[in-house]
Amino acid sequence: MQYDASLFPKLIAHAKEHGFVFQSSEIYDGLSAVYDYGPLGVLLKNNLRELWWKSMVQLHANIVGLDAAILMHPTVWKASGHVDAFSDPLIDNKDSKRRYRADQLIEDHIAKLLDKARKDTEKKFKKEGREDVPADEFQRRMGGDRNAQKATEIQARFEAALGASDWPGLRTLIEEADIVDPDTGSRNWTDVRQFNLMFRTQLGAMAEGASDVYLRPETAQGIFVNFLNVQRSQRLKLPFGIAQVGKAFRNEIVARQFIFRMREFEQMELQFFIKPGTQREWFDYWRETRLRWHHKLGLAPARLHLHPHTKLAHYADAAVDIEFEFPFGFKELEGIHSRTDYDLSRHEEFSGKKLRYFDPDTNESFVPYVVETSVGLDRCFLTHLCNAYSEEPAPTADGEEALRTVLKLHPLVAPIKAAILPLVNKDGMPEIAEKLRRELATDFMVVGEDKDTIGRRYRRMDAKGVPFCVTIDSQTLADETVTLRHRDTMAQERIALSQVHSVLQSALSPKAFFAE
Repeated sequence: MQYDASLFPKLIAHAKEHGFVFQSSEIYDGLSAVYDYGPLGVLLKNNLRELWWKSMVQLHANIVGLDAAILMHPTVWKASGHVDAFSDPLIDNKDSKRRYRADQLIEDHIAKLLDKARKDTEKKFKKEGREDVPADEFQRRMGGDRNAQKATEIQARFEAALGASDWPGLRTLIEEADIVDPDTGSRNWTDVRQFNLMFRTQLGAMAEGASDVYLRPETAQGIFVNFLNVQRSQRLKLPFGIAQVGKAFRNEIVARQFIFRMREFEQMELQFFIKPGTQREWFDYWRETRLRWHHKLGLAPARLHLHPHTKLAHYADAAVDIEFEFPFGFKELEGIHSRTDYDLSRHEEFSGKKLRYFDPDTNESFVPYVVETSVGLDRCFLTHLCNAYSEEPAPTADGEEALRTVLKLHPLVAPIKAAILPLVNKDGMPEIAEKLRRELATDFMVVGEDKDTIGRRYRRMDAKGVPFCVTIDSQTLADETVTLRHRDTMAQERIALSQVHSVLQSALSPKAFFAE
């Protein structure tokens, strides 16, 4: 009925074992909250990035791309508000000497209360002899649980304190909710204080003459400062968008939960420029468009929901998060924000340059409004791993049942599309397999493997998320047919060797995905 949180450590180990994600600098005991993407991780990440880019830029006549520099003039971050306001509320435990984000302590406590309420509700349904309960009925019953009611009360106080920047109120809430140090159980807390998240570095050859600059904490500002460059060079008329994929950096004090929160990460963002007064229409459009994109890539609808912001950022007049149910609870996957004209107006003020759009139809000049969609590529990567990871019984050659681990990734996202497997390493089968691999490799990411039994090779490909396996066997030598095995169902069918390319092309075509 609910996601099994105990699978998360297995997922992390699985990601390392099969070459998806490695701890950065692992031979030197690693660097906290920094990760490297392995051979399969690179492919999966590239596939997600490419699908996003095609969806946002290639298929929209009024959206163009940009690749702005990571280093920008330091006044950019003063204008954007990051120098003064981009900070997290931190709290220390006096006994353990450990530092935590106060908001995360409270959010984790709320998540634990909701998890208790969820488990208690499941037990009640089981006692009633009901296993498959509709989601709305389950949520309604769970809402009446005392732990869920307590979580709702704490959430309301938390949002009120956060909205008012009431740091003493956050500490009081931590104490009254009896939130303890996760490592030691201590309740001896300091006051809550703010810590700026931007990485500072120096620009210049000599330390004494260097200027302070920042590694960008978001990619959006590179779009805003290039607004007129892009609009004029491409002769764009409102509404139009500028999309960008790029690295961002945040000096997270408490970064955890694998690649969910990292110090170096990649964002995929669209800033969509519109006429003032039309922001609600476009906000609704992009909210539904982006939610549909995630659905179409195979994310389970029951594990996605919309979370409207009760506390809006200083630049926004509307905001909503698309949240996914990770093993540690529902967390933000993508944000859609109506940013008004805040960013362009601030950069006008600080630069002294006009950042306005002239409407030739009305002869008006004005600062456009902006609707933003922003999704973390790394977080999107983790979402698909969590959504796809499954452990399920599978029959063995001797008729017994064993557990198979499978990544049921959408075929367009899967790092490797097909594995070409000779049944045995003789009788000309390896040569046929290699010839087929070379023919397919110009259009698909395919691999060949000839070591171990065919059953074990199937299991390895399941664990890597490979949608199809093509087996070359003795019948191939006789009639030039092969076995095509489907990952999710383990069903097998016999097709002509000459048809393999067309069958894969049909199954892996992005046309159906992009049809809408």
